[in-house]
Amino acid sequence: MFEEAISAPDAIDHLLSQDRARYEALGNAWRAEPPRGVLTLARGSSVHAAHYFAYLAMARLGRLVTSLPMSLLTLYQSQLDTRGLTSIAFSQSGRSPDLILPTQQLRSSGARTVAVVNVADSPLAEAAEHVLPLNAGAERSVAATKSYIAQLVAGARLVAAWQAEPGFELGLRALPEALRTASRLDWSAAIPVLQDVDRLFVIGRGLGLAVAMEAALKFKETCGIQAEAFSGAEVKHGPMALVENGYPLLVFAPRGPAQAGLLQLADEMRGRGARVLLAAPVGTPGAELPLAPTAHEDLDPIALVQSFYPMVEALARARGRNPDAPPHLAKVTQTT
Repeated sequence: MFEEAISAPDAIDHLLSQDRARYEALGNAWRAEPPRGVLTLARGSSVHAAHYFAYLAMARLGRLVTSLPMSLLTLYQSQLDTRGLTSIAFSQSGRSPDLILPTQQLRSSGARTVAVVNVADSPLAEAAEHVLPLNAGAERSVAATKSYIAQLVAGARLVAAWQAEPGFELGLRALPEALRTASRLDWSAAIPVLQDVDRLFVIGRGLGLAVAMEAALKFKETCGIQAEAFSGAEVKHGPMALVENGYPLLVFAPRGPAQAGLLQLADEMRGRGARVLLAAPVGTPGAELPLAPTAHEDLDPIALVQSFYPMVEALARARGRNPDAPPHLAKVTQTT
């Protein structure tokens, strides 16, 4: 897991150098004839990558993006009105039946279908009309790292192609170097705080919520911690009742419109007695976990998760667990 995580900047460098024509073709098509709506299909970590893409597209383009419950097609056999829709399936392996079958059905009923997938010759790639390979290379650890980061970048690249905004495209080109910086940041302060905990809240908001969701999943997978991700706004609607003296909270506060509220929430939770670990840009009062800036603040969550992965791998080992082979899990999950 560690080696794959720290190799992500090179994988992203390679991803950004490939398939320019494929992204441009989709961007041109969407600008010429905007889709009536966009559906995302994903499972596991890929759900969080799809969430980041959806938030980014809605924020930057004003286009509605909806996560499709695949069971509507695979179990309930629902007849969806797919006229003018685009579906985007995010996957590492491209072998999950509950992504392949809906993509086939959506394509046959007239939707434009896109597969963002690491294995370019997979069944999912064959099912979709458009294929965007992640080019991240083989990933052997069950816990996805570099393929997840590649999915985030591919999602951002899709938005950039659709919007055709030069500043955001330049930010993407500079991303590999920012990720290299992020991979070297020291998050070891989190390990003694979390080494013996059995539950945890991970808090984000806006574009950062997707990586908070991913972090919570990785704590479960690799460390055996019952971690739950919440929006900084949603946590006050019930979950906060669990927060008592010493309760651990990891708060992600990268740059952007959500940052001020997250910093305020961190202060409030400290006042309630919670043990708050704050991840924020260097120089932020109370921040124990530094964040590397990127060339565009909308890309900062990608650098954040790049810093998170080496820490959670080390935490898993400190807890006596093998992060590469979590119990009961497999690299490809077969669900329908």
